[in-house]
Amino acid sequence: MSLYALDTDILSLFQYGHPLVCQHVAAHVSADLAITVISVEEQLSGWYTMLRRTTGHDHLAIVYQSLAETIPFLAQFTILPFPEPALIRFQQLAPLKLNVRKMDLRIAAIALEKGAVVVTRNVVDFKRVPGLVVEDWTV
Repeated sequence: MSLYALDTDILSLFQYGHPLVCQHVAAHVSADLAITVISVEEQLSGWYTMLRRTTGHDHLAIVYQSLAETIPFLAQFTILPFPEPALIRFQQLAPLKLNVRKMDLRIAAIALEKGAVVVTRNVVDFKRVPGLVVEDWTV
């Protein structure tokens, strides 16, 4: 069995019920699915940014509610950390100038260290990372 690391975009699509993504997720046992701590950071950073920009009380309550719902949603997955070997892998990949965003390259480094398949719609960028296995569950 493979370990599938959902990137932040796929994670969001699953969260909001994208039919094909939900179908793929349902076809796997939970032990085969993971997210990275990078996706956790990106999701929480997004909500924190919205909280800082929100001015109306009604909207503020909605954003706080969404943040509260995000925590248990993320917790249903195994969260892959960014340990020293993955950090070293990232530092080895960065000088290759692969034209991959920093956070995506961090996800790739974690996946490479864990032997995980990255699930993403951003196949073009992730495929630039040598040795990385990539799938798109939206097609």
